[in-house]
Amino acid sequence: MRLGYFTMPLHPMGRNCTETLQEERQAIILADKLGFYDAFVGEHLTEITENIVCSMLFLATLVSDTKNIKLATGTSNISQWHPAMLASHAAMFDHLAKGRFIFGISPGILRCDAEALGILDEDRNKLFADAIDVILEIWKREQPYDIDLPNNRYKVTTRTTRRLEIGRGHLYKPYQNPHPEIVGTVVAPYSKGVIAMGRRDFHPLSANFLMSKWLPTHWANYEQGKKEVGKVADRNDWRIARTIFVADNDKVAESYGCTDANSPYRYYWRLLLTKMISAGRHAAFKLNESDPDSILTEEYLTDKLVLRGTVNKVVDQILALREETGDFGELVYAGMDWVDPALTKRSMELMATEVMPRVNAAIAREGKPARAA
Repeated sequence: MRLGYFTMPLHPMGRNCTETLQEERQAIILADKLGFYDAFVGEHLTEITENIVCSMLFLATLVSDTKNIKLATGTSNISQWHPAMLASHAAMFDHLAKGRFIFGISPGILRCDAEALGILDEDRNKLFADAIDVILEIWKREQPYDIDLPNNRYKVTTRTTRRLEIGRGHLYKPYQNPHPEIVGTVVAPYSKGVIAMGRRDFHPLSANFLMSKWLPTHWANYEQGKKEVGKVADRNDWRIARTIFVADNDKVAESYGCTDANSPYRYYWRLLLTKMISAGRHAAFKLNESDPDSILTEEYLTDKLVLRGTVNKVVDQILALREETGDFGELVYAGMDWVDPALTKRSMELMATEVMPRVNAAIAREGKPARAA
């Protein structure tokens, strides 16, 4: 099982963005040194608490400061970009990173971002679907492209203005052939979007926002999409994100990871609960669809959704998660605000050097994959 990293990010409103941007950089540089496989970075245009407005631009600052970790948009909000622009940006980034790039994609759900861009009344799922189709065509075709897909708003050509003798009229092709790994984030239980991912060989990343009970619904739908195109789904392609805190003693783990009023984990779920309720997406937080909204409090979410404890306790929780979901290829560790930098770094160190080796040793001792949930 691989170990990955994800940051939204999510910081208190009063923090200086210059400081938090550097904090996020340091987390990924540390993850690289510790052997994390990849790092996903989110983006939002109008959220002061999530202050990375372009994940690809942010990740570009890390290419020369990291050696092995794959740098992943987590996600690029496709509906907010013209596909020719985003295809070119992603392809150039892939060259800068010499293939250490994963193209994480989503429609972009934040209504305030859409309003700022003048697309509030647009169908952003349709914009997303149109744009990703065109991006893949750009990477597949040669100039002059002449992309005019049925029922697609985006038309891309350089036919009338190209000048081949001076190299004009070409769009970037990625470093990786035919293109970087494409990953989509999945939040809702029984998500239909993950069926489409299976059809297109995009890989699912199940978000840390939902109860583990719902995770098997993502895999079932991904398998369905694969079957529809005559392919077999590979569980190694499935990533699951979880909120995790590892400490050297149980008291610190429980306090910093859950109960203390200043815990970054409590802040995270307090703010995220407000955001998800306002977006009408809070069903992911419930154990049963019929549960009333009143049960959803920061205390409830922090207790249920933070894996926390000393090394052996967190190992046990991860193995229990795997028994519940069936096998999966990567556990993605969700980053938090650095209220206590020493505890934050120590948790990442313990996760990489103690927890994951023990998890993988336990899996190896089984001699067989976990049951298919």
